[in-house]
Amino acid sequence: MTDYRESDVPDQSGKTILVTGANTGIGYDAARVLAARGARVLLGCRSEEKADEAINKIKALHPDADVRWIPLDLASLKSVEEAANQVKEEPQLDGLINNAGVMVPPKMETADGFELQFGVNHLGHFALTGHLMEMLKDRPGARIVNVSSLAHRNGRIHYDDIHAEKSYNRMERYGMSKFANILFTYELQRKLEAANSAAISVACHPGGSSTELGRHIPPVFAVLFLPLALIMNSSAEGALPTLLAATGDDVAGGDYFGPMKMGEMRHSAHKVNTIPASKDAADAARLWDVSTELTGVSYSI
Repeated sequence: MTDYRESDVPDQSGKTILVTGANTGIGYDAARVLAARGARVLLGCRSEEKADEAINKIKALHPDADVRWIPLDLASLKSVEEAANQVKEEPQLDGLINNAGVMVPPKMETADGFELQFGVNHLGHFALTGHLMEMLKDRPGARIVNVSSLAHRNGRIHYDDIHAEKSYNRMERYGMSKFANILFTYELQRKLEAANSAAISVACHPGGSSTELGRHIPPVFAVLFLPLALIMNSSAEGALPTLLAATGDDVAGGDYFGPMKMGEMRHSAHKVNTIPASKDAADAARLWDVSTELTGVSYSI
């Protein structure tokens, strides 16, 4: 199988793409490559200082890059709506890459009282996508890309304790949030197909990538993972599945992409599979209903 590289990303001139968490790691490298290929890239992130740093780095490499900061805090539904309103100022939106996330923090809550990982990794992106659906649904070739994780394989939705009020296991809740990303991807694709929408919903995962996402990993586990860290993807290589999902010529709705080697841990990108439980349509529909109720965001598909 042929390796997939940044040089395989086709010309993106004339497209506008929003990347959440675009100031660092995989989000930054996806934004960098998309801007280099001519896309107008909207960087959705909390910090203006970090957004400016990312924009300056991209412009240093590509002086003609067309990039804009969109203030976005996925831990606040108010911020999500305000960010969407700024994006709606754009003449068009061709792609939404739901990349930002938090991984295994101590128990924390979003501004709206959601457990942080589920609130940011799933509910924040669910709300953002819903607010932007009017721009995406009729746009030829539009794509919604949800960045999940190998951790989805151990995930399930704790409907009886959705906010982790009874118990909190940081890895378990991370897996739940990444499993939710996959359920969301498939249910959104079902709804887009039923509406004969021009947009598609796809997912990807970066394998094992060395990024700031792991900053909350407890020191004892960090030591255990150290040998693995030595062979992890760089953030640039970890971004390849995202770029393939967002721009590949042969991508279909519901596709899922990840690295090629070491059990999808590292190197390049190709189409891979999610676990069978993630294809449970009833579970996905249930999560959709719960997410709609919690966020107050209904989709116009």
